[in-house]
Amino acid sequence: MKKPPLRTAALAGAVTLGLLLAGCSGSGSDSGAGSGGRTTVTFWGWAPGYADAVKAFNRTHTDLRIDYQQVQPGAKGGYQKTLNAVQAGNAPCLAQLGYETLPSFAAQGALQDVAEYADAGKGDFFDASWKSVSVGDAVYGVPVDTGPMALFYNKKVFDSLGLKPPATWAEYKADAKRIHAADPHKYISSPYLDYDYAGLAWQNGAHWFGVDGDSWKVSLASDPNRQVADYWQDLVRTGAISSAPMYDQAWYKGLGDGSIATVVGAVWQAGVIKGGAKDGAGQWAVAPMPRWSAGDERTGNAGGSATAVLKGCKSPEAAVEFAHWLSTDRTAYGILVDKAGLYPAAKKLTDLPQLSAADPYFGGQKIYDVFAKAAPKVDADWTWGPVMTKTAADLDDGLGKAWAGNGTIADALRSAQDKTVAELKHQGLKVSG
Repeated sequence: MKKPPLRTAALAGAVTLGLLLAGCSGSGSDSGAGSGGRTTVTFWGWAPGYADAVKAFNRTHTDLRIDYQQVQPGAKGGYQKTLNAVQAGNAPCLAQLGYETLPSFAAQGALQDVAEYADAGKGDFFDASWKSVSVGDAVYGVPVDTGPMALFYNKKVFDSLGLKPPATWAEYKADAKRIHAADPHKYISSPYLDYDYAGLAWQNGAHWFGVDGDSWKVSLASDPNRQVADYWQDLVRTGAISSAPMYDQAWYKGLGDGSIATVVGAVWQAGVIKGGAKDGAGQWAVAPMPRWSAGDERTGNAGGSATAVLKGCKSPEAAVEFAHWLSTDRTAYGILVDKAGLYPAAKKLTDLPQLSAADPYFGGQKIYDVFAKAAPKVDADWTWGPVMTKTAADLDDGLGKAWAGNGTIADALRSAQDKTVAELKHQGLKVSG
């Protein structure tokens, strides 16, 4: 099995941050009011279950019809198709976008500010999820799912050494040394790249981007980021990190045979582990993400997506009405949990029956109880940047070398920051600091 493709957009053209913050308007191809006064809104997406959810909406709503059209996943062509449609003036009203991709769409003038329609529903969602569809005062869509993080750990390995799941990162490091000392072929974890690594930084308030007036702030090399980098660098130095890349077959083998003892990952990692490491069934469990200090309950996030409103949508109010329904209707979201494994961004849906069952793979544990407690504790101040395709690629280049012992994680962050700033300036965006 391989890692799911990154949901990032290709960038085209130079724009100003003022366009990003102000939103945009224009004519598009969505049909607006149809026969009999019924409004039709077109929606492009690819997640399993979306088509079924749309059918449920259309059966129960008489004044608004959603025309769902499946496109290729974002990084496999869906994002570029959507951007091309916006530029051609024939885009749909709605499109599925990953949170990390939304700012780059906004920076290219491809999204429409719908704050006047969406703001009323803000309180229905976790703060961090709402922040992920907002830049400044502009709101570009409605959150769908989120990726609160926790500690997946091999209980069999931990029990064999008399270890309990670590509550702090200091305890995690001590456990790493115990595990590797007991068996030099066993490791606490494996290398983390791009958005998986971002979740580790996110927990520590180690922001990568921010908005300062009409400028972008880039802070991958900040002191909080250095703290996270140095922590993991020390684990590399002591030999506690496996060389198996995440989502590589060697990684799945390590999870299955107990030679990789933990994964610090988002809620969706449960399905990844279960599907790729079947030999580990019954051995794994889930605990809260370790904290930097006792009493600090912040956690990280990796992943999540939105139903975004594209430039030129003729029926933005209707588009937001459906998008909010998709994210908050219990029956519809149950379909998305069953078919796509999504975890809700809406606060009232964490008790869905689909999220309440005991999981035999995890020893009969009700693992989603852990994530329900974690979701409200995700730092809401995180902001993705407008050139994440390049930022992630540059960061991965440095991280890959650092995990292998060539250079450091801190060096990788500094290099990615410098290259990101250069790209922002090349795109005509303002940079402060």
